[in-house]
Amino acid sequence: MLKKMMLLTYVFTPMICLAAGGGHGGDYHLDGSLSNMGIIWVIPFAGILLSIAIFPLVLPEFWHHNFGKISLFWASILIIPFVIKEGAAVAAYEILHVGLLEYIPFIILLLALFTISGGVRLTGSLVGTPLVNLAIILIGTFLASWMGTTGAAMLLIRPLINANKHRKNNVHVVVFFIFLVANIGGSLTPLGDPPLFLGFLKGVDFFWTTSAMFFPMLTMIIALSIIFYFLDSYYLKKEGITPAPKKEKIKLGIEGVFNLGLILGVIVAVLISGFWKPHISFEVYSGVHLELQNLTRDILLLILTYVSWTYTSKQIRKDNEYTWFPIIEVAKLFAGIFVTIIPAIAILKAGTDGALSGIINSVTNEDGPVNIMYFWYTGVLSSFLDNAPTYLVFFNTAGGDPILLMGELKNTLLAISAGAVFMGANTYIGNAPNFMVKSISESSGIEMPSFFGYFFKWAIPFLVPLFVIVSWIFF
Repeated sequence: MLKKMMLLTYVFTPMICLAAGGGHGGDYHLDGSLSNMGIIWVIPFAGILLSIAIFPLVLPEFWHHNFGKISLFWASILIIPFVIKEGAAVAAYEILHVGLLEYIPFIILLLALFTISGGVRLTGSLVGTPLVNLAIILIGTFLASWMGTTGAAMLLIRPLINANKHRKNNVHVVVFFIFLVANIGGSLTPLGDPPLFLGFLKGVDFFWTTSAMFFPMLTMIIALSIIFYFLDSYYLKKEGITPAPKKEKIKLGIEGVFNLGLILGVIVAVLISGFWKPHISFEVYSGVHLELQNLTRDILLLILTYVSWTYTSKQIRKDNEYTWFPIIEVAKLFAGIFVTIIPAIAILKAGTDGALSGIINSVTNEDGPVNIMYFWYTGVLSSFLDNAPTYLVFFNTAGGDPILLMGELKNTLLAISAGAVFMGANTYIGNAPNFMVKSISESSGIEMPSFFGYFFKWAIPFLVPLFVIVSWIFF
């Protein structure tokens, strides 16, 4: 049902807009300068973030049944005054732009990876010891750069959860999985994380990140792997249990293996949208164009999703404890996030003319770019905003010339890339798979920390000191 609704939305929304007379021309881009848009316009975005942080902690039952309504509330809080102030034309342009060009493709990709990976089941006597857990996390970390952080996370989170069902303390296993597989592992190619893919579309060489990001990524992986192994060993010893071998040892295997081929199909579909440039687009609204390569990608992803859902054994999904709730939760919450984030991104794009001009000014001085500030500002903002547009803002702030940025200013581009990818791990909303892993884990009975609990108990003590070291070494 969810897939049908998304497909109908994607097909008929352009028709509705055209029927409303959206193609008359005109410049409807939002002016994010301080003279037009103060910091007060960021309140709805802050409101939805605080709702995600507070409601599950203080009113968990209410949140569970009403998170979609709360997301809609904050979106409405923005849209109504936004239409009154900027006019229907500007509001329509911004909402359609973020909806059709960013949100719907984003959800379709997540839906495809969620559905396809949910049809793969690792069988066998896999017991979550520190060594086994670390091996699963490192395999996912390696795969993340080549099949995306979302793909790798969705493929391996269920096997990791199943391997640790006997453990009393397993929250840290999922948290470090988010750190490495859902974020840092996606550093080496444009397929790994959306910010790097945007850089690729802007002219950054496909393998530039492979060489440039390798040592910063390796530093993070080695440090976090050592920390995780000793932390997991400590928790296992504290539990005072030694996992007994199963009476009947089951050989390791994979069920639903054809879904691995479908994941390769997802990778190909994404690559098509990056390499194939037919220069054909369909105007939905003045300035909002659906490009043929992107429509082709999304249609292919929906077809792959349908094939996986139709031809995968229902028993595999049952054994995986597969439900639609995680993707529904992400779809509803990120709909509100994508809408309320519009003013924040516009203000950042205004640069020195915007309400956040202090941030823009601090990344450059009379000697040129201040790379360590590029790293921290890109990273911190990527932790709470969408890391893809944040990357793009600072990419353009640094000049936007890919040749220069890969050459003379290579450390600046490295700082922007590392900040966007690494620090997406700081919060649940820093990168899309973070929230999905959290939701899947909670659906499996794991009591994941709250928004603030994750940030203060895990991200700050374990990630921030390593970011300081990385920034000192490389920037």
